[in-house]
Formats: sequence, structure tokens, C-alpha cells
Amino acid sequence: MDFKVINTDGKARRCSIGTKRGSIDTPAFMPVGTNGTVKAMSPDEMKDIGAEILLGNTYHLYLRPGTDVISKLGGLHKFMNWEKPILTDSGGFQVFSLSTLRKIEEKGVQFRSHIDGSPHFIGPKEAMKIQGLLGSDIAMTFDECIPYPSTYEYAVKSVELTTTWAKRCRELQNEGQALFGIVQGGMFKDLRHKSAEEILGIGFDGYAIGGVSVGETKEEMHEIIDYSAPLLPSGRPRYLMGIGDLGDMLRAVDAGFDMFDCVMPTRNARNGTLFTSAGRISIKREEFKYDDRPLDPDCSCYACRNFSRGYLRHLFLSREILSMRLNTYHNLCFYLDFFRKMRTAIEEGGFNQFKDRWQPVFDKSYPDNGS
Repeated sequence: MDFKVINTDGKARRCSIGTKRGSIDTPAFMPVGTNGTVKAMSPDEMKDIGAEILLGNTYHLYLRPGTDVISKLGGLHKFMNWEKPILTDSGGFQVFSLSTLRKIEEKGVQFRSHIDGSPHFIGPKEAMKIQGLLGSDIAMTFDECIPYPSTYEYAVKSVELTTTWAKRCRELQNEGQALFGIVQGGMFKDLRHKSAEEILGIGFDGYAIGGVSVGETKEEMHEIIDYSAPLLPSGRPRYLMGIGDLGDMLRAVDAGFDMFDCVMPTRNARNGTLFTSAGRISIKREEFKYDDRPLDPDCSCYACRNFSRGYLRHLFLSREILSMRLNTYHNLCFYLDFFRKMRTAIEEGGFNQFKDRWQPVFDKSYPDNGS
């Protein structure tokens, strides 16, 4: 993996990540393909709107259809007909958030599937094997996502376990696959610092901050984001995991982060919440019943070029499949276009003006966001 810092504007960075399947311009948003697909979108549509990398989910693909199926059918890229880069998470967050009856051991985690209750075990060895069979371009170390709130004593043990697992993952790194280490530590700054020192000491192709947006307040999250970014080396990609709110990502880019992923644009689309240059709107609201305007006059996506707000509202209330398709297409277009504009602003030295333009839009309160 080749990483280059092209421009900086303050702490914000315009970078490029080179892989054998193509380059990734950063700051980058990675649409999430949980089950080997970005919900409601085809691979060609993802290419058309400018996606350069997708995220695949180790936990979900391991449970269904199973890595043996994907491996026998040529790996994840061939399986889902996506030729560009894929990053796979390790499954640690899903084991924390979705599985039942977890039992954490030194070698990994025993858990029961959220699908059928069947027993399973994933540790660093299993996570690396699964990601190797999937054939992703970038893999993640197996970590424990610290719950919120948690005691300091629990967080100390969790950081120690995450470091132990990271060392094992590094020893088992698959040939031809980049590997990112994950820094944990909860809301405790000294533990974030300790975790960063230990993970950097092992040495990885890139570094991620995990364990944020797990229930803490916005103020706590922003404080950890600002504190954590300088702990990561400037010569490697910096990945803030699971953050999808546009205002939060804008702040994180301002702090020096490069990569992001979240289901927010797709999940909100299916629930009728759409992102526009004037802020979020809930398309199901009565006010849009006779509205003949495009969803966002500043957007050139297929949905905005061809359909009115009134029609999009009708589709959503009628529970038409096309509603999910058009809403998802627009939200992902909006996100990816926003990141393109952000990269241009950094290149031209206008990131502060860009931030001043957009931060108030994303900081608005939306009591009926449909999410």
C-alpha cells in the first residue's frame, strides 16, 4: 500500500492511498456493504457516483453466507462484482453490538449469532483467516470495543487485550493485504495515549481510532477525536471508525483524520431522512405533499434531476422499492460529492471557509429526522 500526503490546510489533509486495485483519494467516505452489497445500490451505480472503496463486514459475511462460500466463489471482489478496493472490519464491533451471551477470553470472544443463536468464536487468528479468505485490500486488527459507560478498570484490561490481539494479528498478516491497527481506550485520554503507543510500537500500514460514537455525548466524542488524531503518525492513513454524521466528520477532518465509514446515509435513506445542501429533511412530512421542487436544487444526482419532493414522498409513504433506491442513491451522492468538495477546499487552501459554510448546516437540530 502506497500512502502520500498531497496537501495540508491546517491539520486537514488531502492524501492518496494506492492499492493494487486502484487509488483512494482522502478525505474519503467508505460506503458500507454489510452483506456484500451496499443496500439498494448496484456496483455499477456505486462506480457512477464515484465510490473508490467499499467496506465489507467480517462478522456478517462470516455468519452468512459463510467465508467458505465466498472463498470458493472467487473472493469478495468477484462475489459482489466490485473491482475497486475493499476494506474489511475485523468483526470486533459487531461482536460487541449485535451478538448475545458474549464471553471474552484471552484468545478471543465466544458469542451467539444474532441470526439464529448458534455458538461461535472469533479471535485474532479467526479474524485474520476470515479476512484473508475474503481477500480484502485492507484488513483490520481484532479489537474489543469498550462499551459506554465503562469503568477505568475495565478500560485498562480492554486496552491490554486489544494490544495482545493486535500483536497476534500482525504476526498473522495475510500476504498482499494491508493491515490497520486500532487504538482503543474509551473516554480516558491517558488510556488512549497508552493504546496509541502500544499499537504504533507494533507497526501497521495504517491506524484507526475505534470505540467512539458508542453512546457518549457529542462533546465527549469531539474531545476524544481532537485528542486522538495527533497520537497517530502523519505518514500513515488515519481512520476514524463508525462515524457518519457529516458535522462530526467535518470536525474530524479538521483534526487530521482521513477515512470514515458509516451506515448513516443508507439507513437514513430507507427511513426517509435525506441530506441536502440546506440540511436534513424528512421526506414523509405533510409539507412536501404538493412540492414540485427537486429534493436539492444544488444536487445533480439522478433523483434530483428527475423527480419532485412530492413524488419522493409518495413513494416513501407507499413503501415502494423505488423509494429506497432513489433515496439511497441521493444520500450517497450527497456524501461522496461533499467529500470531493472538501478535498478541493483543502487543495486550494480554503478548508476553513468550507467548514464555516457547512458546519452550521450540519449542527442544526432535526427533531423529526425519521432515523
